Amino acid sequence: MDSVILSRMLFGTSMAFHIIFATLGVGVTLMILFAELMHWFKKDSDYGLMAKRWTKGFAILLGVAIPSGTIVGVMLSLLWPGFMEIVGKVIAVPFQIEIFAFFLEAVFMSIYVYAADRLSHMMRIVSVTFVAFGASSSAWLINIAHSWMNTPRGFEVTDGIVTDVDPWAAVLNPSMPYTSKHVLATAYMTGAFVLVSIAAYRLLRKTSSKQERAYHKKGLMLTLVIALLASIYTASNGHATAGMLHEEMPLKLAAAEGLFETQANAPLAIMGTPNIEAQTVVGGIEIPGMLSWLATGTTDGVVQGLNDFPQDEWPPLFVHTLFNLMVGIGFTLLGLAIFALAWAIIFRKKDLPAWLLVLLVTTGPLSMFGIEMGWIFSCTGRQPWTIYGIQLTSDAATQSGNVGMLFFLFIGLYIMLLVLTALVLRFYFSRNPVQQDLTVMNG
Repeated sequence: MDSVILSRMLFGTSMAFHIIFATLGVGVTLMILFAELMHWFKKDSDYGLMAKRWTKGFAILLGVAIPSGTIVGVMLSLLWPGFMEIVGKVIAVPFQIEIFAFFLEAVFMSIYVYAADRLSHMMRIVSVTFVAFGASSSAWLINIAHSWMNTPRGFEVTDGIVTDVDPWAAVLNPSMPYTSKHVLATAYMTGAFVLVSIAAYRLLRKTSSKQERAYHKKGLMLTLVIALLASIYTASNGHATAGMLHEEMPLKLAAAEGLFETQANAPLAIMGTPNIEAQTVVGGIEIPGMLSWLATGTTDGVVQGLNDFPQDEWPPLFVHTLFNLMVGIGFTLLGLAIFALAWAIIFRKKDLPAWLLVLLVTTGPLSMFGIEMGWIFSCTGRQPWTIYGIQLTSDAATQSGNVGMLFFLFIGLYIMLLVLTALVLRFYFSRNPVQQDLTVMNG
């Protein structure tokens, strides 16, 4: 394999690993804040215990998120020197500000964890608010660079030299508002659904005490409500993003839907496989006019097809499958959240049935899988460009050797870290069961 493919494999694997911890770092901190708020409003100590236990889990995840994020930063410089040459001149501002966002998160996390017993309830809420704000700000700032790669602004390239740099035009690029909101919404959704999975799993255990089951039921309802709200916002923002792609990246939209011919009343193709020879999506289900409506707001809107662009600039057409998986998972999670909450409201005095709890256990892994599919779609759908329309991936990548050896070394490292993280989480919470904390808390 050449260095470009190996560089993409290594960097993609590193991002896929880091995004697990980065996403949970954003989503779980918001859930901690809501648990503290519920503790304050309802005067129910169970919510205070939730915040405390979720914080312990978050601290363990943060111990992996920080070094994995550092690895990704170093790999940007090592694997993509051509890309970094432009980035350093045009879009360095969000990277610099992100340092302060992380500093804010780290300082208030330390205050919240180590001084919680000395703080008033309001000051605990203030502290964890800054933690959540810092985590979300870090994700937003880093995503600015990603959105700029899709819709680059704020510079010109003349004879291979970057000129006329406007950093704020780069930061305020057209796709930034859509992708940043989508990244934050999906992180909140995923963090909530991971905690839904844990609470549902615990409720499946028949040996739990009545007190413990009451605690987990409160956690399940809280996380389901936040997951539902985040899922609804994610879906609405996804609709807006389709309009942005229609205006700014019509080729990516066409590849996502397997649309070959430019047309009005363009159909939305669900599943199936784009076939270049047949010029259609084979085995898919088409909804007439739906793609035109998503992209333009009317079924009569004209959507550009793949054939309007040179074929050597087409992204891999498997992005259609990635896009369908991402959207399908999102709507599945939305439906499950609505159904579970409706069941809880209608049958208020009854526990959720075991089959529904089993389905809810799957929501955490499903949401994380959807996050991975979304990131792969977003980056692969931009190919063959690293900076869309400006710099090809082949021009951005390193030409040095030994990338293949690094790929296998880091794969081993990531597998080891995943296993160790799971073991540490299991060890800590098995040594500190919730029943023990409930007993201590209630005297």
